[in-house]
Amino acid sequence: MMPTGTGLSKLHEQLVEMRQELDRKTEEIIQLKGVLANQTKNMKTLFSSKSRTGEYINEDGELAQAYETQKTINKQLELELQDEKAKYKAHEKEYKLEIEKLREDNERQQRILSANLTNTPQAQNEAYMHLEITRLTTENLQLTERNDTLNETVRKLKKQIKNLTKKLKDTGMDYDSSMFNNDNEIASNILGPNIRKKEREYQGMFSYKFGEENVIMKRLVIDLSPRTAIKLLPGLPAYILFMCIRYVDHMNDENAVKTLLSAATSAIKKTVRKRQQDSETLTLWLSNTNQLRNTMKQYSGEPAFQKNNTPKQNEQCLKNFDLMEYRQVFSDIALWIFQGVVQNIEEKIHHLIVPAVLEHEEIAGMSSGFRRRTASTTSEASTPVATQKPMTALLQELTHFYKILALYAVDSHLISQIFKQVYYFICASSLNNLLLRKELCNWSKGLQIRHNLSHLEMWIREKQLDEPSIQATLQPIIQAAHLLQARKSDEDVNTVCDMCSALTPLQICKILQLYTPVEYEERVPVSFISKVQQKLKERDTGNNPAAQNLLMDVKFRYAIVFNFQSSTICLEDIEIPEVLHLGMLTKI
Repeated sequence: MMPTGTGLSKLHEQLVEMRQELDRKTEEIIQLKGVLANQTKNMKTLFSSKSRTGEYINEDGELAQAYETQKTINKQLELELQDEKAKYKAHEKEYKLEIEKLREDNERQQRILSANLTNTPQAQNEAYMHLEITRLTTENLQLTERNDTLNETVRKLKKQIKNLTKKLKDTGMDYDSSMFNNDNEIASNILGPNIRKKEREYQGMFSYKFGEENVIMKRLVIDLSPRTAIKLLPGLPAYILFMCIRYVDHMNDENAVKTLLSAATSAIKKTVRKRQQDSETLTLWLSNTNQLRNTMKQYSGEPAFQKNNTPKQNEQCLKNFDLMEYRQVFSDIALWIFQGVVQNIEEKIHHLIVPAVLEHEEIAGMSSGFRRRTASTTSEASTPVATQKPMTALLQELTHFYKILALYAVDSHLISQIFKQVYYFICASSLNNLLLRKELCNWSKGLQIRHNLSHLEMWIREKQLDEPSIQATLQPIIQAAHLLQARKSDEDVNTVCDMCSALTPLQICKILQLYTPVEYEERVPVSFISKVQQKLKERDTGNNPAAQNLLMDVKFRYAIVFNFQSSTICLEDIEIPEVLHLGMLTKI
């Protein structure tokens, strides 16, 4: 009964927390609606007033457009609030149903307990038997349904299994063909007894003649195309190379170990240098180099890397040599390839960043306030080729590279770090351009930029990457967009400084100096900029030299972390596909 009470209390706590969160969201929406209402009221006042010349300020329809935009934003906030309410009500309904079920179960257990305390031993036995019969009947029905489902699944799988056997063999994995040959077994039993060949127990090594290391590396590394590798077991070249390492370790030949590993490092470097513009080749060898590094750790014999090993894998650990220094060599190679992958992505998306983040205007009815320049630029740049939206093109490029990384089985933590670096590059390129272009520094453009950045944030969530760390790299450009939209009166100095924590003082002041008000706005007071400068002097920047810079360093690189991940692949099950042409290797 105690676990039931604990479950009820936890559900109650979660329900209370969700209600508090809903109340908080409601208050935020109300505050935002209040701010928007004030802005709408101010615009209405301006709309109804006349200028000194006696003509309406709204001659070009600017205020009407801004008013309609405010109404659209207000409506969007109301819809978001309704969605949040519906979501929390659905959760509340689910929790109430769960609480009701737990309450009924609690009452039933209380009745059973009270009956057990008051009834005679015979009555207690009868009640217990009745309860067990009910439970077993329910379990029997559930198992019957599950059995029917499994039978249907087995029937479907049997139809597919014959087509998959050939593909399984091509991947280099061993398999038990007797699983699929029931018909052959029946025929053999009719004809007579089978002559069974004694199965050989493999040790998970590939032997070769010493002196053939360069030939092996040429066929395993240099001649291996990405389109061939993609059809094989992920990381197969790394496993084959390590099984050769196990062989020379078993032979206790130090010179052979050095020769083999030197040939491997040279072949990988040569291949990457030769095809450094080919993203698939770089991704292939980033994945395999990292896999080789992990495998060398897993079978090193060090207890820290053996926690998830099977007894068989522990038996296959290296016996005679400590390859810690070579592990570091392969880590350095993996880091080098990692930087090459990032650089390739940056080169492919560089021309898309400014049009997608800064110039793309997706919100209808919003104008940057520089119509003549925009119109002339559009007329000059509009060509039949440029029909795709810049943000769509940027997201398609990111998705293309993400699919390549996933296709070649790059570890998820490395994929997240790659896109963390790419998102920093997007942020730095966008912010640097914003700081150099006065026509982009206005309220409506800030709204458009923030909307464009939301697409990049949504892409991170869809790909289930490390959202907090990647999103943090976008904070400078996000805060710059917020600064363009913020109020700029003397009363807002503290608010502006607090919300721009990711921007340097020079960047904040530069944006304020470049800020150009639209028709219905007042210019930024000089006193406001002076007060912001004084407030920013109180910041504790420490010894960070970047805090004194105006432009972001687009060449900055984050530190890369290669996490250890053990593999469940059994070395003794690995086979060499014929497509690799490695007949000089013998499985032992």
